[in-house]
Amino acid sequence: MTRDGNTVGFVSSIEGIHHDTGPHHAERPDRLRAIHRALRESHWLTSPDPFPDFQLLLGAMQPAISQLIELPSRPATLDEIALVHPINVIEDVRRRSAVSMVLDDGDTPTCPASFDCALLSAGGAIEATIAVASGRVHRAFACGRPPGHHAEPTRPMGFCLFSNIAIAARYAQQVLGIGKVAIVDFDVHHGNGTQTAFEDDPSVLFISIHQHPRTLYPGSGYEHETGIGRGEDYTLNVCMNPGTDDDDYAAAFDRKIIPRLDRFRPELLMISAGFDAHAEDPLAQINLSEEAFEVMTQKLTSVADAHCDGRVVSVLEGGYHLRALGRSVVRHVRGLAMS
Repeated sequence: MTRDGNTVGFVSSIEGIHHDTGPHHAERPDRLRAIHRALRESHWLTSPDPFPDFQLLLGAMQPAISQLIELPSRPATLDEIALVHPINVIEDVRRRSAVSMVLDDGDTPTCPASFDCALLSAGGAIEATIAVASGRVHRAFACGRPPGHHAEPTRPMGFCLFSNIAIAARYAQQVLGIGKVAIVDFDVHHGNGTQTAFEDDPSVLFISIHQHPRTLYPGSGYEHETGIGRGEDYTLNVCMNPGTDDDDYAAAFDRKIIPRLDRFRPELLMISAGFDAHAEDPLAQINLSEEAFEVMTQKLTSVADAHCDGRVVSVLEGGYHLRALGRSVVRHVRGLAMS
């Protein structure tokens, strides 16, 4: 299928609002509502608003330079989830979610709808990957919840049930025939689940830029963590001290992240797109503006243009200040649409 310029697909599993984490949890259904509202107010989306009663004052945002192509979502199959997670782990998540158990160490609540929402979130990431790999769109952003980058192969954790981006990356390799995949995670928290899934695999380069693990959950992602066995040197952790800002992140990309991607020469570039490094986010102490997410995204799309025909798949992770989340997603999508 022929692409028309830098087309950007948007996969949104709006049913993810039914993953009920309770009234005071940071990872709440309004995150999806805020993203949809922001993309419509900036004219990236023109379809009817699925959340017309949701009120959120977002302020001035960058106008669209094109429109997103809305792509269908679907639940991942159990076999697809099993590309990363053993079947006994999958069934344990299903069983515990059915009775609304809290997973991990208490910060990953579930409800009877959570398992199905997690399948939809992973399935959305897979469908975004299929759309990019097939040429239907140039790049794609998968917007679902629960997020995924903390879920390790053998356990859910950190608001995450299944590792959405890892599942999509394995699908790209094992079903779509893509060889080398690079994953860049700019969520403010280290992507420990993604790292664990690929730490011994030289066909996947995993890069995480995050607040220093001495100061923030989950306490992993030190720079000495570079992979194990055959995967040695295929993990890059870039630790940022509390208080760092747009300029510090741009410098880290230019000095560390972009050169490592250029050496790897991926066939597909994937982004774990967390927006909780924003200065207004309540869960961390990094001081990024929403513009920083556009700048980082453009740097990554330039790498993709150089090495993998521009193919980029982005998957939503964190971001817990609703207005900052909405504005930052708009800038991220703008970065995906520009070359």
